[in-house]
Amino acid sequence: MTTTLFIKANNRQGAVTSRLYDAFFNSYREAHPNDAVVEVDLYQERIPLLDDIMISGNFKSAMGMELSEEEQAVRDIVNRHLEQFLAADKLVFAFPLWNLTVPAVLHAYLDYMHHPRKTFKYTEQGLVGLLGDKKAALLNARGGIYAEGDPSEMAVSFVKNHLNVFGITDITTIIIEGHNQFRDRSEEIIEEGLRRAAEAAKLF
Repeated sequence: MTTTLFIKANNRQGAVTSRLYDAFFNSYREAHPNDAVVEVDLYQERIPLLDDIMISGNFKSAMGMELSEEEQAVRDIVNRHLEQFLAADKLVFAFPLWNLTVPAVLHAYLDYMHHPRKTFKYTEQGLVGLLGDKKAALLNARGGIYAEGDPSEMAVSFVKNHLNVFGITDITTIIIEGHNQFRDRSEEIIEEGLRRAAEAAKLF
């Protein structure tokens, strides 16, 4: 059975990101009724930031060393999300562009996925991702217009760069943008994006 992990990183009421998530999710469930679906709302989770405790716990765990109670508690959170991520066949991320990048909870979550021998490995040629059999969908909303490759856009590009490290290159991207920049066409822009999301979900 195919397992699809939906990761949501926006808790604003009525946010365009949430509408985008719902459009994709509902269409996906209808088109793939036999798939197992797991939802993770990052704002409803405890997501500790990468810090000395987490790094120390990761190192000790890899070395087979005993962890402190605090290190073990954080390590358990990291492991739970990592194993869920590894078990999924498909990954769906829904997130806004806030202040040129992703919400802090998504940044922290992606930090959890960087594990040598699980998501990537070191070789003489550099990093090699180990999750090339997975596919991902990125659902992003941003109020302004950004040209492809614009260095000031560090949300979609940020998530893609992380996924590429893990070897995930089969990525579908749905972006709703400009709804704040062009207020007179805001709802039209949003509705078109929701339509594209629903259509993409059927084929994902």
